[in-house]
Amino acid sequence: MTLEMLWERADPDQVLRSRFGFTDVAAAEDWLIRTLERWWNVRVIACERIVMSDHNALAWVSTAGGRMLLKWSIAPEGFERLAFAADLTTWLAERGLPVSAPVPTPDGRVQVEEDGVSMGLQHVIGGTLLDVRDPAQVHAAGATLARFHDALRDSPDRARAAGVRPPPTPLLQQIAGWLDGATHVPDRARVALRRLLAAAPSDDLPVQIVHGDYRAANVLCADADVVAVIDFEDLRLDHRIVELARSAVLLGTLFHDWGPVPEAVHRQLLDGYRSVSALTADELAWWDVLVLWNTMLFVPPGDDPTGWGAAAGALAG
Repeated sequence: MTLEMLWERADPDQVLRSRFGFTDVAAAEDWLIRTLERWWNVRVIACERIVMSDHNALAWVSTAGGRMLLKWSIAPEGFERLAFAADLTTWLAERGLPVSAPVPTPDGRVQVEEDGVSMGLQHVIGGTLLDVRDPAQVHAAGATLARFHDALRDSPDRARAAGVRPPPTPLLQQIAGWLDGATHVPDRARVALRRLLAAAPSDDLPVQIVHGDYRAANVLCADADVVAVIDFEDLRLDHRIVELARSAVLLGTLFHDWGPVPEAVHRQLLDGYRSVSALTADELAWWDVLVLWNTMLFVPPGDDPTGWGAAAGALAG
């Protein structure tokens, strides 16, 4: 079995011991085998891989019913959010949306909490991560995001979402407040954003549940089709145009060395979205503001090896 970190530059063996409390890989493997058999009546044939990130871990296992994935967390402050994500993902699966649905325990639970651990089991879905160099995949990703937004708008769990994460601050307040401290961002971009913000319509846009982290690392494709959207742990209340713009900016990001995508990718995602769900005139008027702002958010104060500053400058015109 392999052991690795998702994005942290740390020794995985040490993290397994100090953070997750396993003496070694064999102890973690033993826990996995016992856990899946106890809670899901699933017999593990082989443990393939464990990947850790912060206080969360994922384990790929082979079973008689195919490959499965156990995700668990040891951060209690996030347990309510994980339970909400599991329930909502199940609800989306029941409506035919492409998700990796939780496998329920025999007594019907889709998220289990025991001894300071929150965990859920899924089937491994075949597919490759979204490739932003493929316009057909990007268009499909936009269309799929629109379908998710349409479904999530009607979710009965809106009040529960507000309890997990508070509604967003008004957009004008968010952006203007951020701009005041963004002295490290190129002047041309800051001037352009202030100009766009001054011309923006009302920010009194509808708020709904959104995915929260819609980008290549969480979109699985087969050819030109999206076969699964994964990792709903960042579900939140927000404006759909905010998620669409942020996703356009971050669409190509995976686990390391995040960088911007070409403007053509922004447009392909937007076109895909609008092929399924129309945006209002006010939402469209916010598009340029939000794409520029989200790009500027990732301009680092020092070295800029992946070119966020240049991308912001290009968008500023």
